[in-house]
Amino acid sequence: MRHLGGLLIGLVVTAAVLLGGGWAVQQAVGNAEVPPPDSLRMWIALGAMAAIGLVVGLVMAGRISPLATFVPSLVLLAWTVVYALDTNRALSFIPAEPSVNQILRDAGFGVRILLTTGVLALLGVALFIPVLMPSRWSRRDDELDEDYESTPEGSYY
Repeated sequence: MRHLGGLLIGLVVTAAVLLGGGWAVQQAVGNAEVPPPDSLRMWIALGAMAAIGLVVGLVMAGRISPLATFVPSLVLLAWTVVYALDTNRALSFIPAEPSVNQILRDAGFGVRILLTTGVLALLGVALFIPVLMPSRWSRRDDELDEDYESTPEGSYY
């Protein structure tokens, strides 16, 4: 059950990094190009980046299933490998058609920036490191082992 929850959390983290991070980067880059930056939109974008960073940090440091970090790392690293092998194919996965909602197109523009600059590869490697820790795969037992037989007081054996 712990790994099923980790899988679901991993899907949420993947969506947060790709959609939320892409949207926040697009907003920050778009506001930086305008001479007087719109401070409210910039603060919202920075707040979204901070929230996504907090979620990623909690998932990486938390004692939940390693699938919570493995799923997003697999997606980010696989997309980066596809980008390295075939740039046009990797960029074709990003929604850019006019029929797509404007928010998704904005997120796609931000994801394009994150992909082409290598930030998705960096995040993918950082999210993969907790998967390699053997302690993350075992369940933590807070209770003493119930099968342990205690020796009577005063006895050495």
